Amino acid sequence: MKKFLALLLTGAFVAGALTGCGGKKDADDKVIKVAASATPHAEILEQAKPILAEQGYDLQVTIFDDYVQPNEVVESGDFDANYFQHIPYLNSFNAEKGTHLVNVGGIHYEPFGIYPGTKTSLGDVAEGDSIAVPNDTTNEARALLLLQDNGLITLKDGAGLEATVNDIAENPYQLDIVELEAAQVPRVVDEVAFVVLNGNYALEAGYSVAKDALAYESSDSEAAKTYVNVIAVKEGNENADKVKALVDVLKSDEIKSYIEETYDGAVIPFE
Repeated sequence: MKKFLALLLTGAFVAGALTGCGGKKDADDKVIKVAASATPHAEILEQAKPILAEQGYDLQVTIFDDYVQPNEVVESGDFDANYFQHIPYLNSFNAEKGTHLVNVGGIHYEPFGIYPGTKTSLGDVAEGDSIAVPNDTTNEARALLLLQDNGLITLKDGAGLEATVNDIAENPYQLDIVELEAAQVPRVVDEVAFVVLNGNYALEAGYSVAKDALAYESSDSEAAKTYVNVIAVKEGNENADKVKALVDVLKSDEIKSYIEETYDGAVIPFE
């Protein structure tokens, strides 16, 4: 009888332990821990919180001020996802660090734009005009591609996102492309016909991206598709319900409207 009672108690303990573990797992499945940069990523995530809460999810956002830890904490499993980086950085990080992070959804991009300098319309471009562009590899290529998209220059075939001024094949207006450190470009608006800036520097220069940009990268441009900011997770977690819920909400009409109304064109929802 004592032996039977001991077995009965043991069985009850095991069943209770299993039930407890199941309960914890169910609770974990409803918590979404995301590592993010402060602006605009964490701000956008804050808007997603109440929408996800209606679906039973608890979105917990932690802000990081560097570009290494957000990937490390997802790789380790301490966080479910991160939102701060574009695809080239993600790929580079995986290659360098041996991590296994994957893109599960593009959310927004921060467009390059052409802004007025001494001239206020691209239709006024004249032979010999100067245009200031950033001189670092990635940003210079994006600037040159934008100039090409607007008919001001033509680049060599295949130059793509590694283009430099040496890749200009046709320059019908004999434009003088002035290469400057990115932060210096806004400071020469009184000296050149046009400047090419990313959204952050445009805002710092006092431009309204939505109102002042003479042209900017479209959502189907090569640069937008490449430099879209994504939700990243550890490989193998792509199909988790909570990950899918997070991406779906961030791509919802409600979040798109928030982005469009808040960032004055410096941040644009990615379609």
